[in-house]
Formats: sequence, C-alpha cells, structure tokens
Amino acid sequence: QVQPVESGGGLVQPGGSLRLSCAASRPTFSCYAMGWFRQAPGKEREFLAAITWTTNSAYYADSVKGRFTISRDSAKNTVYLQMNSLKPEDTAVYLCVGEPFDTRLHSTGWRNWGQGTQVTVSS
Repeated sequence: QVQPVESGGGLVQPGGSLRLSCAASRPTFSCYAMGWFRQAPGKEREFLAAITWTTNSAYYADSVKGRFTISRDSAKNTVYLQMNSLKPEDTAVYLCVGEPFDTRLHSTGWRNWGQGTQVTVSS
C-alpha cells in the first residue's frame, strides 16, 4: 500500500498561496494515481484534484480549477498541491489519497488516506 503523509498546511491570509506536499511511503511506480481531498467542519469531504503517476495527467474539481495545481515528483515519490488566491472558504483539513479503486478519478473511492493537514485562510 501507498501510505500518504501530508505536510505544508498552516495559516495564510486571503489571496495568499500555500503548497502542500504528500510523500508516499514506498515507490509509487505501481500506483495508478494520487490525489487530494479536503474536509471542512460540517461539510462533506470534497474531491479537489488527482494526478496519474505514469502519464502525469491531472484532473480537477470545478471549484478549484484555475487556482490549484497538482503535480508530482517521481524521484521523491511526492505529490504537491499548489494553492493560489486562497479564500476563507478554502479553510479545511486537506487529505492526500493514493491508489484509486478505478480510473474515474473525480468520483472513485481511494484505498489509502493520509491523516490530513490543516489549512486556515484568515486575516
């Protein structure tokens, strides 16, 4: 299994940027994809973005398209989420995921979840 470990969360002002990192616990060459979700208090968990490991294809939720960018570094077994133009409504726990159940990355379930990293957008 690919056990994701997130880092990079914190407090940022509205309009600011933050980059989250997700390190996989083992080489990811056999992992089809990794991705990011978030969960805000009182809200359902929300898919944000995913990236396929071999083809480097990225997929985004409409709510973050144009502001968030997912990328991966194969040599470091790490996935990143660059978040720009952050808004207070982006405040949530951000969770990294690995190994989807199928190739429908916007809607599939995921086998492995990280513990999450808190992102707070506030002035």
